[in-house]
Amino acid sequence: MSGYFDHIAPIRYEGPDSNNPLAFKFYDPKKMVMGKTIEEHLRVAVCYWHNFCWDGADVFGGGTFGRPWLSGANNHQAAEAKLDAAFDFFDRLGQPFFCFHDTDVMAEAQTPKEHVENFAEIVDKTEAKMANSKTKLLWGTANMFSHPRYMAGASTNPNPDVVEFCALQVKHCLEATHRLDGSGYVLWGGREGYDTILNTDVRHEMDQLGRFVSMVVEHKHKIGFKGDIWIEPKPHEPTKHQYDRDVATVYGFLKTYGLEKEVGVNIEPNHATLAGHNFEHEVEMANAFGIFGSIDFNRGDPQNGWDTDQFPNDLRENTMALYYILKGGGFKNGGANFDAKVRRQSCDAEDLFHAHIGGMDLLARAFINAAELIKTEKLSSFVDNRYAGWTSGMGAKMMAGEASLDDMAEAAFNKDVSPAPLSGRQEYLENIVTQYTK
Repeated sequence: MSGYFDHIAPIRYEGPDSNNPLAFKFYDPKKMVMGKTIEEHLRVAVCYWHNFCWDGADVFGGGTFGRPWLSGANNHQAAEAKLDAAFDFFDRLGQPFFCFHDTDVMAEAQTPKEHVENFAEIVDKTEAKMANSKTKLLWGTANMFSHPRYMAGASTNPNPDVVEFCALQVKHCLEATHRLDGSGYVLWGGREGYDTILNTDVRHEMDQLGRFVSMVVEHKHKIGFKGDIWIEPKPHEPTKHQYDRDVATVYGFLKTYGLEKEVGVNIEPNHATLAGHNFEHEVEMANAFGIFGSIDFNRGDPQNGWDTDQFPNDLRENTMALYYILKGGGFKNGGANFDAKVRRQSCDAEDLFHAHIGGMDLLARAFINAAELIKTEKLSSFVDNRYAGWTSGMGAKMMAGEASLDDMAEAAFNKDVSPAPLSGRQEYLENIVTQYTK
């Protein structure tokens, strides 16, 4: 145990009437909904990077948190202290999963050999920690954006030596994820894009990225990893033009390189906002393309134009996202990872718990709302009726490939009247969502 959280008792469900700020009001992990427990449906994860690696610094000032495991050099002793703190937190919060980048957990390395050795050492220790904890690994990923070597991209870098180092990181992180029984592996291309077209061969970089992801998939099968591979879409920041802008862009990339059956998406709502979409749009696009995987739950600030990674607090937004997640079949290997961080002024140990308790309570409420919307079928039946004309007649023939453009035009020409407008009843449907958001 780290000692940092000793004054905080394990978090329990106490119900909506509880006044205890360090208790769940709505997240009852054993509550049965639609045949499974809330815990089994949501598969909540805590991220390593924001909670145990960030010291509260921003571009205008130094760290504010004073986490003891972050003081001094990032050596082997510090990495182990960070691991102790993380599992101390996990065991007190009681969520089922966690997520990490390779550089989150390991001691700092100066050479490729040292990187491999330091990472292997901490993976051994992580495996030992997991053996005595209920917390499992949801997914792992390699940090290929922070180091200066990645200033011009990772797998899309003009320098093949950098891409070799990417391969080193991903190989060992994917193998560690497999060893630790992770459910998935995320490729987050934080710098897979470009800032100016003047120095960029876009097609070459896209081909590099396509081949690199293909190599990751090939290695997954080589080592027998049964989890999923996911790409996390993001439109910009830090790179101005990123090749994984949104779900639709990622799907187009996967189709181009024959990867659409092998790779899915890990969606973040704050990234959806930056791409000009809302959260449920990205979820339903992933469902439509058959590539839905996992979620990094967070939110942005509408008054800021960057990725603020705040904890979610919009009940309606998350109700709708979970509604479409449920409609798509729910989480399989994916889950609800909180890729979110407390504010710089929230500098106490308790604040980490307040943030996650609030987030888990919000998701539990949103999930129950979504389940009720599914049960009533009010939204789905309206949509089904709206598209009912496609089940017969020329609509059915068109979709079956049995009608040509001439056939459709002739059918329209032979009708005595033009089609009448049909109401989409947006306000009526929005009222239904309001009724079930509680």
